[in-house]
Amino acid sequence: MGMEYIYAALMLHEVKKKVEESDLEQVLKAAGVEPDPARIKQLVSTLSNLDIDEIVSQAAVATAAPAAPAAPAQAEEAKAEEKKEEEKEKEEEEAALAGLGALFG
Repeated sequence: MGMEYIYAALMLHEVKKKVEESDLEQVLKAAGVEPDPARIKQLVSTLSNLDIDEIVSQAAVATAAPAAPAAPAQAEEAKAEEKKEEEKEKEEEEAALAGLGALFG
């Protein structure tokens, strides 16, 4: 499944509309995409079991830049901690997106 389906669903969610098949189809058509009804149905079904706000907030945390350390010794420690945190966030992001991964297979 192309990302355009995910983007359309996120856009509908952002404007506080329920992610429904007919609305997704309209958004995709407006973007110049020929909608695939099977993909739309699968996406709506998958998203109905997920908390979109939670997934978006996890993605936002994963992309936030850390603050610069104050001293060189702290810089090395911060780099090591940052690497651990990035690995943890990557694992969390992968877990959050695992439900959506089935849509691409």
